[in-house]
Amino acid sequence: MEPLTTSIQLTFLGTGTSQGVPVIGCDCAVCCSPDARDRRLRTSAMVEVGTKRFIIDAGPDFREQMLREGVSHITAILLTHKHKDHIGGLDDVRALNFVDYPDEIHTVHIYGTHDTCDCVRKDYDYAFAENPYRGVPQIELHEFGAEPFEIEGVEIIPISGEHSRFEVTGFRFGRLAYLTDFKSIAEEELQKLQGVEVLVINALRFEPHDSHLSVNEALEVVERVAPKRAYFTHMSHDIGLHCVANLRLPEGVEFAYDGLKIRV
Repeated sequence: MEPLTTSIQLTFLGTGTSQGVPVIGCDCAVCCSPDARDRRLRTSAMVEVGTKRFIIDAGPDFREQMLREGVSHITAILLTHKHKDHIGGLDDVRALNFVDYPDEIHTVHIYGTHDTCDCVRKDYDYAFAENPYRGVPQIELHEFGAEPFEIEGVEIIPISGEHSRFEVTGFRFGRLAYLTDFKSIAEEELQKLQGVEVLVINALRFEPHDSHLSVNEALEVVERVAPKRAYFTHMSHDIGLHCVANLRLPEGVEFAYDGLKIRV
């Protein structure tokens, strides 16, 4: 396995909700803001562990995110859950399949829970057909459970949570953990986060929400995990202007923004 001392870099590919920011048809101060930090694609991240590159979630903005970061090869895609803002861009992995064509065709390896993989098979049934037509995504699904698993020598620890009535999975890479779309997390899952130095967690807005952590609820998790640094993601336009909202957070905690890179 890659040792825990290996450099880990996380890039926030997107930090917005299922609608993104700006929201279609909205003229609030955030949606009209000229500050690039207030423009949020659907939530996704890229984690680079040594030479390995993992994409967490591939929503509707996957193509734009890959182009912006200049990505041409990935090790795997990790899916947190089955909602469209997290799997809606998987058809665009076709470009990664054929980036070295005709010398080589790269199968894209996608990891998810049984329920999430079932949804991918249903939504992208044409990619799994017995006689698929030319040009369909070359995808290989891998299911994981509650136990840690390994991809090309990198250990990944799944962290289970509840997204209202849906299951959602976060991931720990050494001293970094990434959780999104959580509403609650059991004590035994919190224990898996002990020793994490950098925690990324969702914080939809300051007001409570029935299926996502609010800022105060996310801060409670941060306090219990006690990382050195914490970053909030999956923010709606209700969070307010980045330059203002960030001032409301305690030291060591900040709202992430698209394109932000952090190193562990």
